Amino acid sequence: MRDFFLSPVFVWLALMIVFVIAEIITVGLTSIWFAGGALAALLLALAGLSPVVQVVLFFAVSFVLLFFTRPFALKYVKPHNVKTNYEDVIGKDVQVSERIDNRAGTGTAIFNGQEWTARSMDEHTVIEAGATAQVAEIRGVKLYVRQKL
Repeated sequence: MRDFFLSPVFVWLALMIVFVIAEIITVGLTSIWFAGGALAALLLALAGLSPVVQVVLFFAVSFVLLFFTRPFALKYVKPHNVKTNYEDVIGKDVQVSERIDNRAGTGTAIFNGQEWTARSMDEHTVIEAGATAQVAEIRGVKLYVRQKL
């Protein structure tokens, strides 16, 4: 039984499973290519070829898959990210629609007719509703603002 777990067939099968699980966890098209190489080496192990040939084919198939099919997969398989222009909001003035109080966890501001959750850049500064503030940065979906004097 111990010899089975040390056999090249088991080793390649285990590596293939590890690479597939890593791909499922990361979803980044990073390790699936090595799972293909492990599959090719597994087939050679089942055919009884030497471990040296198996390792060489593992690296060769992984290399070919990685460098020749990855660009295609990234372009057509992976979802396309939609770019937004949120960077344009930084430095712009917004109208505070709900009192911004970081300690209470409250605050909203209006920019171009859209309501955003807003927080003050200074933890101790409270900005009242109706005031004008300037966007200093964006973190996630929150505007971090400074009170405009």
